Amino acid sequence: MVRLPVIAIIGRPNVGKSTLFNRLVGKKLALVDDRPGVTRDRREGEAHLFGLDFRVIDTAGYEDEDPKSLPGRMRQQTERAVAEADAALFLFDARAGITPLDEEIARWLRGTETPIILVGNKAEGKAGEAGLYESYGLGLGDPVPFSAEHGEGMADLFALLQPHVEREDEEEADEDEGGPLKLAIVGRPNAGKSTLINKMLGDDRLITGPEAGITRDSIAVPWEWQGRPVELIDTAGMRKRAKVQDKLEKLSVADGLRAVDFAEVVVLLLDATKGLEFQDLKIADHVIDEGRALVVAVNKWDVAEDRKALFEGIETALGEGLAQVRGVPLVSISAVTGKGIDQLMEAAFATRDAWSRRVTTGELNRWFRAAIERNPPPAPKGKRIKLRYMTQARTRPPSFVLFGTRVDQLPMSYQRYLLNGIRNELGFGAVPVRLTMRSPRNPYKDGKDDRQ
Repeated sequence: MVRLPVIAIIGRPNVGKSTLFNRLVGKKLALVDDRPGVTRDRREGEAHLFGLDFRVIDTAGYEDEDPKSLPGRMRQQTERAVAEADAALFLFDARAGITPLDEEIARWLRGTETPIILVGNKAEGKAGEAGLYESYGLGLGDPVPFSAEHGEGMADLFALLQPHVEREDEEEADEDEGGPLKLAIVGRPNAGKSTLINKMLGDDRLITGPEAGITRDSIAVPWEWQGRPVELIDTAGMRKRAKVQDKLEKLSVADGLRAVDFAEVVVLLLDATKGLEFQDLKIADHVIDEGRALVVAVNKWDVAEDRKALFEGIETALGEGLAQVRGVPLVSISAVTGKGIDQLMEAAFATRDAWSRRVTTGELNRWFRAAIERNPPPAPKGKRIKLRYMTQARTRPPSFVLFGTRVDQLPMSYQRYLLNGIRNELGFGAVPVRLTMRSPRNPYKDGKDDRQ
């Protein structure tokens, strides 16, 4: 199992470390009280911040005491947590300003190898301005104006944490890509899903026949294609909801939809004798909405009529019906003869590579600056929308965060322009891509939070 990056929260007692910890993990795991020294042991939890996943450690307040005393032993635990962390958040109370103990902690931190992010807590409004300016004297860089209690400044915190967590994400993606390709086969009843898997396996592993609806449970079968491991997932046929009356069929379809969630790449199998129907597009929409990579395969190609017109018609209909991911790979196959299976698998692995792709922040922002120079964002009601920078929060599916001012007013047409550029110019192809808008908070602007 891949190790999540670790972020430690440190600071003197009663500056809000446990409140920040609870906000990052999304639940009240740490006790919070106005009295100092409530936290004694290190507490760990799994944190989620705009797509970043990491482990966060809430440490005891750092105090200058005899190592043999309880506060001294607590301090040793804190020092150990920082040494083991990938980065540390040094929290100070912006309203109280910098204290001698803050300065002592900063001297210690400057001598460690762990990257330090300086966070001025309780900075809502203007009451923390003086403390934020004071903190520059600690020699730990620019402070992040923050409010753990109100959740202000989360976007700025994300921007500083992202490089430390991203490095671990890349290692995780590399390891995941070495694992088996989780490939689900979906489609309408009797499209040939089980026949296709049997042909891949070279064995009658799954029951097949002319009757629709033979497969009820989602079946996962290990396989190997050209030395590369694959986990094939057969699913029940998915008919129009209005036609699904039988309770068992409803459960089977629901099971098939859940199988999509566990897949990396989903093959939508069409019947060449029936062409592309509205139900096929609904299935494809569900796959994309779930963030899975999609490949479309036209089965029974060996018995299809007017193949050229059929292929072009399906290609056009997919382009119009799935406008959000134009260019989905389309492959013709025969589950009976095995023709086209190699091309299908090549497309599946290439699509997973795009789905797992990560671009560096530098490469992404070079493209981003060029994109907004070619086509600047509009100015609704004469007020300029300023787009600052972009970062990739995660892969599988590729997810990006756009930072700027008034981004909540950015038209959908411009968002589509950016998404299409990411796909076409940065090598993501026809995989689902997510884009989230964030406005970093300006603590000196009338004491207001202007995040989206």
